[in-house]
Amino acid sequence: MSGVSRRVLLAGTAAGATAALLSTGSAAAKPKHGTTDRASYRARYHFTVPDQWKNDPQRPVWIDGEYHYYYLYNADYFTGGTAAGTAWRLATSTDLVKFTDRGIAVPKDTTPNGDVWSGSAVVDTGNTAGFGAGAVVALATMEPVENANSQAQYLYYSTDGGRTFTHHGTTPVLPNPGVRDFRDPKVIRDEERGRWVMALAEHTKVGFYHSEDLKSWKYVGGFVKEGIGVLECPDLFRITAENGTAKWVLGVSANGKASGQPNTYAYWTGGFDGTTFTPDAADPQWLDHGWDWYGAVTFEKRDAAGRVDERVRHAIAWLNNWDYANSTPTIDSDGFNGTDSIVREVTLKSTSSGAYYLASRPVPALDEYVSRTVRLGDLEVDGTRVLDYSGTAYEVTCEITWDELAGAGLQLRRSGDGSRHVDAGVYRDYAFLNRRNVRNPDTSGKWQESHSPFDVAARRVRLRILVDRTSVELFVGDGRYVHSSQAFPYLIDAGLALFTIDGRAVFRDVVIREFTV
Repeated sequence: MSGVSRRVLLAGTAAGATAALLSTGSAAAKPKHGTTDRASYRARYHFTVPDQWKNDPQRPVWIDGEYHYYYLYNADYFTGGTAAGTAWRLATSTDLVKFTDRGIAVPKDTTPNGDVWSGSAVVDTGNTAGFGAGAVVALATMEPVENANSQAQYLYYSTDGGRTFTHHGTTPVLPNPGVRDFRDPKVIRDEERGRWVMALAEHTKVGFYHSEDLKSWKYVGGFVKEGIGVLECPDLFRITAENGTAKWVLGVSANGKASGQPNTYAYWTGGFDGTTFTPDAADPQWLDHGWDWYGAVTFEKRDAAGRVDERVRHAIAWLNNWDYANSTPTIDSDGFNGTDSIVREVTLKSTSSGAYYLASRPVPALDEYVSRTVRLGDLEVDGTRVLDYSGTAYEVTCEITWDELAGAGLQLRRSGDGSRHVDAGVYRDYAFLNRRNVRNPDTSGKWQESHSPFDVAARRVRLRILVDRTSVELFVGDGRYVHSSQAFPYLIDAGLALFTIDGRAVFRDVVIREFTV
């Protein structure tokens, strides 16, 4: 049909969060864990925790030819909730698509300091800490049970290749100086100056610290940013742009909702002299504009021989949000709560004005897991065009071109009657991802559609969309703008449609790919 309005296109309300799970019959894979008499909502090709709960990723490290991915894991989630505390669980991967579970690496509640929170691990090749050359040293935040609001940094070490860790006593290597928020240490090696550098989240400041041995730390300065909530999970790295320019990037997980900004990963490009970070601009950019890309970490890209590519970082985030962290159908259907974003490759690019930004794309290794490809070619659309395709987990790519219109995009996970769907596309001066018309975790109704800037005068846009059973990740153009959000469509809602608003467009080279991991 033609002349459809945006109000009609996106009208409707999401079904209640307590609605019954609906099966797709043979299309639904058997759950890997949990009950077997219900349909599975476990992601097909995204990382998920085997059982119970996960939240923050910890920066993966390269050890013996594998990425070692640690993450916060709560084995007592179903009996004690999130308050039961976390350990570090380990999964390993050679390609960042397929992971092998290795169990708990850093246990919780083995000292009076309780459970283990976020931090970072490094390989101490120079034996600076004295645990042996190649020992894996983890710095993590803990908060003693008997002394609330006394977050401090503690050291664990591993001499078996990062598989299991031992605590280095019960005294913090970086005590709390008397502040409430003092957490999430991110440690990097400053080879130029022969020392370790820590970035630490301190409310609205990222503090910087130096150490020679990972055991004693000295405060040397900080970077302050007000207006985007409490800063968490800091990140600090150097990356080389496509034009050969090297930049430092400081990132934080932050909640900018109050000021109309995302609640994901804010970052600044700039310079870092080992002590002070100087941003190129006062306001941050955002690595994701959706609602559910939090606690993100970036890490080095290495080839099979372990060589680092200075032009690329990898990134992974928790596909959830603390505003509604316990709302997911996987709890009932599969016995777990914890899904991650797809791993990305992140590169540094420059604009015509000389500014720099980070661009993302799904990790290329995903191509090796394609199990089915559907090529639909070029399709003309004026209104809504329902495609002859059905699926609950896939990737769809296309380039949309037009002469004049108000908007265009795709209806994902569409119901048979067209009343339920997730919408992704562009409308006038913004790109958007809208989950209003399906079950989703936001019961407030405030966080249903995410926006990022778009120049409609370009008259074309390239979209790459990753759809899985409880998530949608929209990559716009070169990946400067990405939207990652949870959505919980009924499993029988597996349709796909193209749409335009107030005009005609050609959807060029429409390709759908499914994955088996």
